[in-house]
Amino acid sequence: MEMILYSSWIMIWTKLRYMSYPEGTPTYVPKQKFIKYVDCYTEHFVIKPRYCTCVESVAYDGQTNRWMVIACDMVVGTETLYTVKFLVVATGENAVESIPAIPGFHSFHGEAIHSSAYKSRSSYAGQRVLVVGSGNSRMEIAYDLASHDADTSIVVRSSVHIMTKELIRLGMILVKYIPVTVVDSLIVNSANFVFGDLSGHGIVRPKLGPLLLKSKTGRSCVIDVGTVRLIKNGVIKVFGGISKIVGNKVSSFDAIVFATGYRSTANLWVKCMLNSDGFPKNGGPNHWKGDSGVYCAGFARRGLAGISMDAMSIANDIISTEYPFAPLSTDHVY
Repeated sequence: MEMILYSSWIMIWTKLRYMSYPEGTPTYVPKQKFIKYVDCYTEHFVIKPRYCTCVESVAYDGQTNRWMVIACDMVVGTETLYTVKFLVVATGENAVESIPAIPGFHSFHGEAIHSSAYKSRSSYAGQRVLVVGSGNSRMEIAYDLASHDADTSIVVRSSVHIMTKELIRLGMILVKYIPVTVVDSLIVNSANFVFGDLSGHGIVRPKLGPLLLKSKTGRSCVIDVGTVRLIKNGVIKVFGGISKIVGNKVSSFDAIVFATGYRSTANLWVKCMLNSDGFPKNGGPNHWKGDSGVYCAGFARRGLAGISMDAMSIANDIISTEYPFAPLSTDHVY
């Protein structure tokens, strides 16, 4: 689960297995409460994450039938060798920052950062800031900047669904009982009623509905936090794309924030299972399973529901290998 949380809330059904949220927790869990919940979970089940540790290499030893994993402590620089029968790669699709190659990028003399480095809105007050990207981070950072006296613009190059968190919650409930196309039509029409036609502001919707688009491509909709109102009022300006950067003349911006997402790096050390883009080579239903006890969870571009199904399939496969007669679990936590 990605722990870089730009939103100030997370939906309550993103609970972890075997531990519910404390009684009285609101449907939209504040970020700090969610982090506390995860900390309590790791403490209760005696899970000891090795922070600031990076996998250097992975190799399978055919003589011992074990995976040899070398990991480096990035603080002190020491290396540790792990010898394991099963290896589960759960680093997900989002590992390191991804900034697109834009001609002339190095000629820009202002501040240019990835959204992961965005910390303080106060340092941009009075500045002209361009936010580039296609997801929730872009819209939330733009709202944050514009609400604190920055002259803010965003780049919207591709079509995008903008929704309220209530509509997404409604859709995820209804899709359990109603065909996804019907649910998509309902929540898109509702969103159009809430936000109106945004095409005049440079924002158009994809042809596929938000839930079907997520299941087919992995692309998520954008949850509005107030950004749309600022766009419609002209406080936040919208551009269609960046073709090149010429010195400081990217429409004379002082800073650029690239909310352009992340990419996986697991393919660098699990080449036997992942392709050059960091996704499973096996595109079938068993995409999560490799040879000789290696697995990957969360690489199918199917969101939290897909991660839950991967995790359950992997756990059941390991249990059936080690304990052939043990009962297997069939329920999932989304």
